[in-house]
Amino acid sequence: MRYLVLIRLDQQMLDAMPESEMSVLNDRHLELNESLLKSGHFIEAEALEPAPTTAVVRVREGKVGVTDGPFAETKEQVAGFYLLEARDLNEAIQVAARIPSAALGTIEVRPCRNLVVDGTARIASSKPR
Repeated sequence: MRYLVLIRLDQQMLDAMPESEMSVLNDRHLELNESLLKSGHFIEAEALEPAPTTAVVRVREGKVGVTDGPFAETKEQVAGFYLLEARDLNEAIQVAARIPSAALGTIEVRPCRNLVVDGTARIASSKPR
């Protein structure tokens, strides 16, 4: 089963982090990626640019609206993600607990679901599995 793991971090904390500490954190993430590749858990992972660089798109009554975002009333923002393969939620949680940023923020583990079309479950991803 696939799981989306969202890494939520406080951007002010990241901005204040010395470059050497950020380098060590990034290296630890890359080491984890290699380990997850070897164990078969890794599908994809990316670090994300800070929230001010993003846009929120809404389509209402056929009209596209774009705003700066995502600005929720929280210090933490989505800073990156992993897409993992795991037996079940417990295994996904065990893998997520190894993410180096877990010590700095919040890690959300969310099961992916298949899309059901005419009663048939279909994988949303275009990548072959």
